[in-house]
Amino acid sequence: MSALDKMWVSFAGIAFLMISMGMIYLSRYKLKNGILKFTFALIAYILLILGFFIMVFTVFSGPTGGA
Repeated sequence: MSALDKMWVSFAGIAFLMISMGMIYLSRYKLKNGILKFTFALIAYILLILGFFIMVFTVFSGPTGGA
């Protein structure tokens, strides 16, 4: 994977983490409907886990070795 591709993958991971943060906040404090709260929380935790694995991949895949 090239350095540019790793950059875009890490941006996607950061975006997943930020979106999950906002959705967890909405599901806990702003939404009143139980089904909607559950749906938002489920999607948020899935994005949180995906963002975590993307960040772990980005950090531990090491440098690309390009000049």
